[in-house]
Amino acid sequence: IVIRLLAAAILGGLVGIEREMHQQPAGLRTHMILAIGSALAMCLSIDLAMQFQPLVPNGDPARLAAQVISGIGFLGAGAIFRYGATIKGLTTATSLWTVAIVGLVVGAGHFFSAGIATALLLGALSVLDQLEKRFLANSVTRTINIRIQDRQGLVEELRQVFNDLGFEAKSLGFSKDTQSNELHIRAIAKVPRQQNIDQVIARLSNLQGIRQFEFQ
Repeated sequence: IVIRLLAAAILGGLVGIEREMHQQPAGLRTHMILAIGSALAMCLSIDLAMQFQPLVPNGDPARLAAQVISGIGFLGAGAIFRYGATIKGLTTATSLWTVAIVGLVVGAGHFFSAGIATALLLGALSVLDQLEKRFLANSVTRTINIRIQDRQGLVEELRQVFNDLGFEAKSLGFSKDTQSNELHIRAIAKVPRQQNIDQVIARLSNLQGIRQFEFQ
């Protein structure tokens, strides 16, 4: 059992280090502890099934392990959060779920399968991430908050600025302060991944009546 727990800690730690390097909320300690706990649950499940087999011949040794898989959801939910229009943490949530299963596999004594699964998981997290950024994802979703003096033709001018910058507006929200005659605009747009931030600042700063803007 000790060897299995150590193996689970190592495999979970490898994934945790990768998540830690990407500054994710669930990092080394979380993945390592999760893998150890899952392996321990599997070892206990097998041990109880063998210990009470004469009394409960039809006992299911996988029942306790199955609860680990379903119960890991709360950890995954804690790793997911919303930032503007972007959902963050889905990859970390799935890595937590997978590491839990890797821990169960190690607890069952299938070291080779667990090692292969961990290697594939690390490959998906690191290698495929770089390939995706380089070849597949050409744009990212950003939130732009603008506070500007209301005037005729403002919205059309703003749309033109977005087009010039290569922004694809998904939604535009407006609220107006009638006392100051200021318009608060919240835009959600797809922007080129390699967008020059200096160019964005320059174009938005040149808008007539601009008071404040945020680019998230």
